[in-house]
Amino acid sequence: MWIKIRRVMLNYFAESRWYTIVLVTLFYAASSWLLLFAFNEHALTSSVDFIYWLAVTGSTVGYGDLSPQTPAGKIIVALYVIPLGLSIFAMIVGRVAGFIGNQWRKGLMGLSTLDVNDHILVIGWNEQRTLLLLKLLLQERQSLSRPPDIVLCVRADISNPMPGKIEFVKVESFNKDEDMDKACISSASTILIDNPLDDLTMTTALYCAQKNPSAHQVAYFNDESLVKLLQQHCPQVECTPSVAVEMLAKAAFDPGSSSLTHDLLSVDDEGQAQYSVIFPASLQPMSYQQLFMGFKRHYDATIIGCALASNQRSIKLNPSLDTVIAPEDKLYYIARKRINDVNWSSFTEQ
Repeated sequence: MWIKIRRVMLNYFAESRWYTIVLVTLFYAASSWLLLFAFNEHALTSSVDFIYWLAVTGSTVGYGDLSPQTPAGKIIVALYVIPLGLSIFAMIVGRVAGFIGNQWRKGLMGLSTLDVNDHILVIGWNEQRTLLLLKLLLQERQSLSRPPDIVLCVRADISNPMPGKIEFVKVESFNKDEDMDKACISSASTILIDNPLDDLTMTTALYCAQKNPSAHQVAYFNDESLVKLLQQHCPQVECTPSVAVEMLAKAAFDPGSSSLTHDLLSVDDEGQAQYSVIFPASLQPMSYQQLFMGFKRHYDATIIGCALASNQRSIKLNPSLDTVIAPEDKLYYIARKRINDVNWSSFTEQ
């Protein structure tokens, strides 16, 4: 009979909810206080001292500064307070540990709903290419004063490839609100789409453009013909076609071109890197020559192109020196690292 009762109690408390544990704890505290009070253990039944004593006794810490004085009180503590308190304490610790472990496991498997804002959302999984992309993003954000969170959203049956470094969400579809809301798609500042199949990239880009039109969106395509098709419907989406064949042809006539392009995009300490900066709206227009010399003289950086504020998708490479750079125009430059605080006023002191 005792074995059956014990089995039923274990099953019940194993599946009990938090409110059951709270009620059991309150019953344990009230019954312990009544028993101690009935046997004249008045030193233990004052409000603050009782809570303190019950906590250290039920958890078997037992500092010894408070203890029962009567024989009956000692028996009650030995046969009731300590055994029941230890059981409740173990149940609470087990539940807390289980809850923490479950939350960690859900995060690792991508089952949690995130709470992030202004993050970089990477949609799609291409194994080593995606791992390289995440590595570059992690290195790149180190130069920012306020590094954004990086969220990887996949459909593949994988776990978080970089736990502790990025957030991870697994979904069934890239076009379902209940799935993509887990990745906080509406509050992302940048969305990068790279799927193994171009048609999936196309449908995902269309969905993201409708869900978060204000985000900076970039889509990678293997088939360049799809780039024009997407930009006809979503001109705000920046499309990146594969340039492997073009670089192969370029390297045939200009040896070293592929290495040069790699260095321009590299974020390693040894290589150069290409960055961009917005010309402040509070300044008067400057000539390209003035800015070119200022960046080179003060920061050992080289400006290689610019884009007008009215059409930042049309980039002018190597413009003439008399080109006027107006407020809100974007400058592209090569430097050892990102220049976060440009002293624009120093360019006029030449």
